[in-house]
Amino acid sequence: MTNLEIVLLLMAVLAALASITQKLKIPYPILLVCAGLVLGFIPSLPDIRLESDVVFLIFLPPLLYEAAGNISWHEFKAYRRPIGLLAVWLVFFTTVAVAVVAHYAIPGFTWPLAFVLGAIISPPDAVAATSATRGLGLPNRLITILEGESLVNDASALIAYRYAVAAVTSGGFVLWQAGLQFLVVAGGGIALGIALGYIFSRIHHRLENPTVATTITLLLPFVTFLLAEHLALSGVLSVVSMGLYLAWHSYEIYSSQTRIQINGFWNILIFLLNGFVFILIGSQLPIILKTLGRESVPVLVGYGFLISFVAIAARIVWIFPLAYLYTLWGRKRSRAPRFKPNELFITSWAGMRGVVSLATALALPLTLRSGEAFPLRNEILFLSFMVIFVTLVLQGLTLPFFVRWLNVQEPMEKAVAEEQKIRLAITVSSITYIEGELSLNLRDEVLSELKSRFEQQTNYLNGMIRMDEKTKKGDPLTAPIYFKEYVESELAVINHQRELIIQWHKHGTYSEEAIRRIEQELDIRSLSLQTQLRRLKPVEYNEQQERG
Repeated sequence: MTNLEIVLLLMAVLAALASITQKLKIPYPILLVCAGLVLGFIPSLPDIRLESDVVFLIFLPPLLYEAAGNISWHEFKAYRRPIGLLAVWLVFFTTVAVAVVAHYAIPGFTWPLAFVLGAIISPPDAVAATSATRGLGLPNRLITILEGESLVNDASALIAYRYAVAAVTSGGFVLWQAGLQFLVVAGGGIALGIALGYIFSRIHHRLENPTVATTITLLLPFVTFLLAEHLALSGVLSVVSMGLYLAWHSYEIYSSQTRIQINGFWNILIFLLNGFVFILIGSQLPIILKTLGRESVPVLVGYGFLISFVAIAARIVWIFPLAYLYTLWGRKRSRAPRFKPNELFITSWAGMRGVVSLATALALPLTLRSGEAFPLRNEILFLSFMVIFVTLVLQGLTLPFFVRWLNVQEPMEKAVAEEQKIRLAITVSSITYIEGELSLNLRDEVLSELKSRFEQQTNYLNGMIRMDEKTKKGDPLTAPIYFKEYVESELAVINHQRELIIQWHKHGTYSEEAIRRIEQELDIRSLSLQTQLRRLKPVEYNEQQERG
């Protein structure tokens, strides 16, 4: 079977399983990993090897970029301290906890090897966290903290991993030098990402071709990641900071048509990348098992459950006491947000591992500097896979149950009320804009039709009438000259509305999710009106020819 045939097979499996997960209402990574396991054990299929370079250079940059683009900067900034405590210090705490247990419980695990294993499995996965929490109705602040943590923690884990591997291959490292280099690598990566984000935002400002703009958004994460790694900086933090910067300015730098095309393209791309990643994770177990002796597998399975328990418990042990201290600190300063015990448990339970852990395990060198084989490499690979599989299946399947049982869901009425409030504010402001800015330059028929449209929407949002009740209107605007004026006027109103939501976005007046839903509707309506306007030009030309 050729590589092309394998890719087509995986796409077919992905499409079929995606529809099944919607009916079963379970996180799709779980089903995809299990499907990868089944595919890996089919004798007639060749081994589908997941190379670490493929993950770090092909999968990771676009997945991080897309995840960073969907997070609210205001909320990310508001919860930066909890995110930092989880993304940096919890990673190091988990690394140490796993290393201690591995060193004393698993024969042959020296301290450097134990720290390698701890660094590999310490970071929860961004894709797994997003897919597991999507559709559960969690409060926005919990989603922001979980997604923000999973975006940043890869950098902490990868830096810890590099020094742990260096300790194995060379025999040791200096702690203060590692700490200093961590600051340089992380800080330099963030600075580079922001600088590239600014440069590319200027480029996007000048682009009028949506296809070219979409192509550039595809290149951005790869260019940023490769440049950062070439400069010995954090490619993860560079991509994340660049994605956050461009997401913050996306309301201003993209046209309606460009934004619609970019969103559609990235939805399909991320769906395929996520699917391939989790199927490939599952398919690695048969390959790993071939490198192990049959007699050692049952023992390693037991060790795998032990390390999985330690990784899960370390997160719980870290979050609850730290949240208590954080609350006490916040009472003195009256700034730190307070979290309920049920919210803390959901946060501690949403620590699924994923592709980054497996990729770092696969990236372990085959030999030491002396030429000897890297000790216990296959065992580390197997234990890493066990932790990924256990956390994905156990935590991923039970997370929806705990969310419902502990009642950690955001009331739907709150989101509906916020969206209705935004729509009402937009329509009221639009009527004011029409009366103050457009009324003097419009024909009475056009002005009446335009005001009628927004007044009807205002009355509906205020609960005065139903949308299916038609208000009395004057004669329809059948003449092209009147209709053109109406379309141009509504486009002007939409531009006013867009400026309004940009202000709300910058000031954090409403949630990012609600603003983006409104923005998408404005983009679709604007594109429709622009299309109608282009179709009017031939009609106008014919009328001018007849009058001539």
